[in-house]
Amino acid sequence: MHKRLTQTEKEFIKTVWDYYKAHGRQSLPWRHTQNPYRILVSEVMLQQTQVERVIPRYKSFLKKFPTLAMLAHASLGDVLREWQGLGYNRRAKMLHQCAVTIVKDYKGKFPKTHTELIMLPGVGHYTAGAIMAFAYNVPVPIIETNIRTVFIHHFHKDQTDVTDIELFHSIGIVLDTENPREWYYALMDYGAYLKKTIGNPNSRSKHFAVQSTFKNSDRQIRGAIVKFLAEKEQSRNELCKKLSFDIQRIDEQVEKLLKEGMIAKKNQKYKLP
Repeated sequence: MHKRLTQTEKEFIKTVWDYYKAHGRQSLPWRHTQNPYRILVSEVMLQQTQVERVIPRYKSFLKKFPTLAMLAHASLGDVLREWQGLGYNRRAKMLHQCAVTIVKDYKGKFPKTHTELIMLPGVGHYTAGAIMAFAYNVPVPIIETNIRTVFIHHFHKDQTDVTDIELFHSIGIVLDTENPREWYYALMDYGAYLKKTIGNPNSRSKHFAVQSTFKNSDRQIRGAIVKFLAEKEQSRNELCKKLSFDIQRIDEQVEKLLKEGMIAKKNQKYKLP
């Protein structure tokens, strides 16, 4: 399973497995499926959103759209309504586009190769790799915030500007080729634990960026517009009355949302598409 490992690497692997056996989050709902659609939903939801917030929304989303085909045949408006409370509404649009693409171009059968997966709308290297590992148990090197935390902490203790290329080298060496699914669960759980106990080693990553402030941001305005339109159609004046932002900024974001297809306009009223 692991060949030509150093003593340090063997001890690292034992540390990760020991933590997982004692404290692993086996109850997470997306760990009880190998359905690539359900794993895609979880991965998209977990982007920039805490696990605790995702769990109830993941369950309700799959109750509303239990299959890839049902999501593909739903309107974007219905998907956005179900997404409310998670933020980053572009993720919902990407997820919907993925479903439509798979139904149209792959006859509804979920792609099984990394090359095909990465061609799907909005699917990057990590999401494609996560589907390969968690749905198909294929040992591909993947990296996200908790995995990055683990490898910086153990293998780059005194280093700054650590690149993901450097981390991928270590990730590949200790990758469990027989059970990558469980190994990545263990790494993610251990990484979440490290963040709570030692701080965030990701600040020493070359790819680390401080998240922009949400309050009074364009993102807050966009989210509020979509939220109100999820409730009912609104005229420009109605939107401006409800939103406590500068009218010019509201107009700018409304126009951007229209161009992106996130909202629509009919008879002088805005609505979800």
